[in-house]
Amino acid sequence: MRINKLKRKINNNEPVFGLFVSIPHPIMIELIGYAEYDFVIIDYEHAATNMETIENMIRAAELLDITPLVRISKVDRIEILKVLDCGAQGIVIPNVECRDQVEEAVLHTYYHPIGMRSLNSGRAGAYAKYSLTDYIAEVNEELMIIPMIESVEGVNQSEAILSEPYVSFVLEGAADLSQSLAVPWDTDHPEVQRNLELLYEMSQRCKVPYAVVSRSLESHSRWAEKGVNIFVLGDDRNTAFRAYRQKRDDYLSVMEGK
Repeated sequence: MRINKLKRKINNNEPVFGLFVSIPHPIMIELIGYAEYDFVIIDYEHAATNMETIENMIRAAELLDITPLVRISKVDRIEILKVLDCGAQGIVIPNVECRDQVEEAVLHTYYHPIGMRSLNSGRAGAYAKYSLTDYIAEVNEELMIIPMIESVEGVNQSEAILSEPYVSFVLEGAADLSQSLAVPWDTDHPEVQRNLELLYEMSQRCKVPYAVVSRSLESHSRWAEKGVNIFVLGDDRNTAFRAYRQKRDDYLSVMEGK
């Protein structure tokens, strides 16, 4: 059974950095791993991918020794089962607005006595190389459930959501939250920031680690000063685009300067 290094680092209050991965190819995981990130969130909600590709992306994460999480598209028994059987060490649940969503995810993520995940001795269980009974007990200690709070309703229900004992950490979703507040994509809007503060305060009250999507060095620094240690630095597509565009613009400015 693979040790979940991300879970250990969070428990030790170490800073950790991750990226959403929307480009469905293992090479992206290798690039991020060699760049020394701690975890990836393989996107099954917005990206055009399939389970075979997800499994190979998880293999790449294992080879680079970073923690593979998968953002599922919805709380669904079969979808959760498949990504975990591929080897994911946790699931990220989009747009959580009630505790029932998390409780259902717990049921499908964990084996007895916590949940009722269907038993299987595939790749996640090393193809039954070891005792399946031992594997069940060990994997229950390593898996993670991460709700994303992305709406006003989610913030309003955050106490109930974060009171579920198997929430590993909570991830803010300021982009969709801004749309929920009728200011789409204005993540710096005062009402968006006020709701993020409310969510953060509730996470502290419930003793659940809080994770932010770092959108600027200024906001990153502000959350770090509050003691936040879990950071998602955007996604692979936007990161690559900005790097490509900046490189082009730098060389163009040299030419225009002449």
